[in-house]
Amino acid sequence: GQAGPQVVQIRPMFAAQPHLDFLGFDASVDTGGVHTFDALASTSRERHAAVLAEVEQVLAWTAERFPDGPGDLDEGASWCHDLQVSSDGDWVTVSLSLSGTAAFGEAFAQAFAGAIGQGED
Repeated sequence: GQAGPQVVQIRPMFAAQPHLDFLGFDASVDTGGVHTFDALASTSRERHAAVLAEVEQVLAWTAERFPDGPGDLDEGASWCHDLQVSSDGDWVTVSLSLSGTAAFGEAFAQAFAGAIGQGED
């Protein structure tokens, strides 16, 4: 017999909604329209690699979707980031901040909706 037509789905490298266990973002927009997402994760040293894996996942998604960054927003890049890692004894704190254009902010907020806390006034 003949098989029916095959449906081939083209899947992006990353799922539409990457799952983050450690990183949670606070979102803000400044008066110039720059969207900023700040995440802070403090974990034991044993779990630090898992946090860094999430940071890499976020940055890989960002670089894939917006290949004109990271860079200086004033010079036309769509996004930039700042990553800080500090340790205190057995605890490691990772701070990740991403900033970008409105298009970047909307795409990021959609992709990482589950990891973004909406502050209520």
